[in-house]
Amino acid sequence: MELARALSAGEPQAFERFVEHFRSKIFHYSWMMCGQRDDAEEVAQETLLKVFQNFDQLREPERVRAWIFRIAKNACLMQRRKSVFAPDHELSVEELPPGSEISDDGHLPDDQLQRSEVRAVLHQVITELPPIYRAVVLLRDIEELSTEETAQVLDLTTDTVKTRLHRARLAMRQKLDCYLHQHCIEVEPIASPAPLSEQAWNQLHAAWRNPVTSVTASREPKR
Repeated sequence: MELARALSAGEPQAFERFVEHFRSKIFHYSWMMCGQRDDAEEVAQETLLKVFQNFDQLREPERVRAWIFRIAKNACLMQRRKSVFAPDHELSVEELPPGSEISDDGHLPDDQLQRSEVRAVLHQVITELPPIYRAVVLLRDIEELSTEETAQVLDLTTDTVKTRLHRARLAMRQKLDCYLHQHCIEVEPIASPAPLSEQAWNQLHAAWRNPVTSVTASREPKR
C-alpha cells in the first residue's frame, strides 16, 4: 500500500496521513466490534502504537491493512474482556438460520442501499449481527480484504469465512428488507473518532521514531 511505502521512505507528512487514514478505519471497526466509543478510541490508539512499535516487521507493504486489522482484532478482544458491556453469550454458527447460498462477490446485500442516504441503516444492521459474523462482514465487505486476508486476520479457514459471510449477508438482507418495507430498525448516528490530543499525537510519533524506547516505556508499571 502506498501509505506504508511512503512512511517507510520517510516522505514528508506520511506519518500524519497514515495516522489519519488508519485511525478512522480502526475506530469504526472497533466501535462496531466493541460497541462503545471509549473502547473504540482506546483500541485505535493502542493499535497504532503497536503498529509503529513493530513497523520494521512489516515485510510486505501491500499487506499492511490485514496486518493492522489483525493487531486491532487482538486489541479489541482484550478491551472487550475488560469491558462491562461484554456479552454473556455469543451466538455460534448453528444459531443463525443457514438459508440459501449467496454469491461471494465482495459486495454487501444491496448496492443501491450503499449508494443512498441509508448508509446509517446498513451500519445499524451490521452492528446487530452476532460478533463472529460482524467481524467477517467488516473485514470482507467494508474494508474489502480478500477472503484469504480475512481468514488470516481472524484465524479462520477460508471455508469458514465464506460460510459466515453467506449467513451474515442473508441475515442483513432480511433486516434491510424489513427496514425498507416496515421501517422496523431504529437508526443511530454513525460516530466519528474525536480529534487526537497533542499528547496522543506525541505518543504515536515517539513510537514511530523510537520503537524500542517506546515499547520499554509502555511496559513500565504506571506510578
